[in-house]
Amino acid sequence: MESTVPFKVSETLSYEVSWSLFPFFTAGTAVATVREKKPSFNSTAYYIVAEGRPTPAVAALYSVYYKMDTLLDAVGLLSQRGSLYSEERSDRRTSTTRFDRATRRAFFEQKTDTTVSSDFPVPLQTQDGLAALYVLRARAFKAGERLSIPVADSGSLYTTQVEVGALETIRVPYGQTSAWKLKIGITDSANQPVWKDIALWISNDARRLPVKMQAELPVGAFILALREAR
Repeated sequence: MESTVPFKVSETLSYEVSWSLFPFFTAGTAVATVREKKPSFNSTAYYIVAEGRPTPAVAALYSVYYKMDTLLDAVGLLSQRGSLYSEERSDRRTSTTRFDRATRRAFFEQKTDTTVSSDFPVPLQTQDGLAALYVLRARAFKAGERLSIPVADSGSLYTTQVEVGALETIRVPYGQTSAWKLKIGITDSANQPVWKDIALWISNDARRLPVKMQAELPVGAFILALREAR
């Protein structure tokens, strides 16, 4: 039996992206789409794609493009496969992680000018990054709750700790809404923190929309604010 989820095929979420290096205007856009639900790996999966790109003004200074996708099993809500394609100026990189749930292993491949591959053991509930976001949307929250999600990314295993805060009233270009604030911490296999000031706000309604996301990365702080939900 398929799991109950708050999203459906064709759902498209569009975001305005702010970057601390360009504090006075929108630095980019991001779009996440549930493209289809299809037979996949002897089951049925949602094919979800997220893309991010800078505005023309920022691209003239720093040209980048990112595309993440995931195959999220509709029955168990576990990632079957996740990938990331990135363009940073002249560099091109494709990273793919495939999960074998029977053996509890992740198979990683990265293609640049050469191809590098590896595999490593993972806990049963391990997700890729994009799948983890959509799985969080399917959860019911209560203030003070804590949960942990293993995430496989770039050939390594990370632990994502989520702390549920109180409901907040959030205003974004999409409008004003009541949302749960999730404070997120990510640590690597050596228990060292990755990124800083990570938070996610999910609307407290039937659609469970990720209305705002923020994180401080080595290249600056980013905020994604929902502009449109179709």
